[in-house]
Amino acid sequence: MFPLYDTIPHIRKPYINYMIITMNVLVFAYEIYLSLVYSQGELIRFFNTFGFVPAKLFDPFYSIDLRFEFIPVFSTSTVTEVVVSSVTHMFIHGGWFHIIGNMWFLKIFGDNVEDAMGHFKFFIFYITGGLFALAFHILFNPFSDVPLVGASGAISAVMGAYAVLFWYSRIVSLVFLIFPIIVEIPAIVYLFYWFLIQVVNGFFSTFVESPVAYWAHAGGFIYGLIVGARVRKKRYWF
Repeated sequence: MFPLYDTIPHIRKPYINYMIITMNVLVFAYEIYLSLVYSQGELIRFFNTFGFVPAKLFDPFYSIDLRFEFIPVFSTSTVTEVVVSSVTHMFIHGGWFHIIGNMWFLKIFGDNVEDAMGHFKFFIFYITGGLFALAFHILFNPFSDVPLVGASGAISAVMGAYAVLFWYSRIVSLVFLIFPIIVEIPAIVYLFYWFLIQVVNGFFSTFVESPVAYWAHAGGFIYGLIVGARVRKKRYWF
């Protein structure tokens, strides 16, 4: 089921949502620049530096690709990279389908959540949602040396908040059966079906390595549910 749009228009201009999308597009343009002007190796180095690599925290034998240089756990350079990449990984994408899919989901669900929270709180929520999703990913993949990149953890938090705040909405989606059809699906059904898929695939990825960070998606969604519930009750959550 691919979402086309939701049935609730935004009230205020979603400036923060637009800003986040723009930042992601600019970073992706820089990735293209690196791969075209320099080399694929420079792009890999960029991913290893600004994408989040759990092994930098937990694997004493972690080595940086291309240089094969061993970096001590908790060294100054490692701690700095870990802190910086905990945020920067949210703005890096691994390819055209990756960024287009993520930005499309953010466009559909982010504007209404920004309406409900306000601009500043939405920005804080987005970043903290990405951090919570990252923590969930680390919990299940502590020794992974594959850089985690992408906005999907933070966007999953947005989707979780949307499920609580706008459960009555409907998601107009393209569904592929024998042939593609367009149907309206209740938001609560669409989003919790999506969440279930992430959890199921997350369990399978425990046994078979997957390029998709399913547990980051699940963790972000759970964070969004919690924060969305608090916002719905009109209570401060930070």
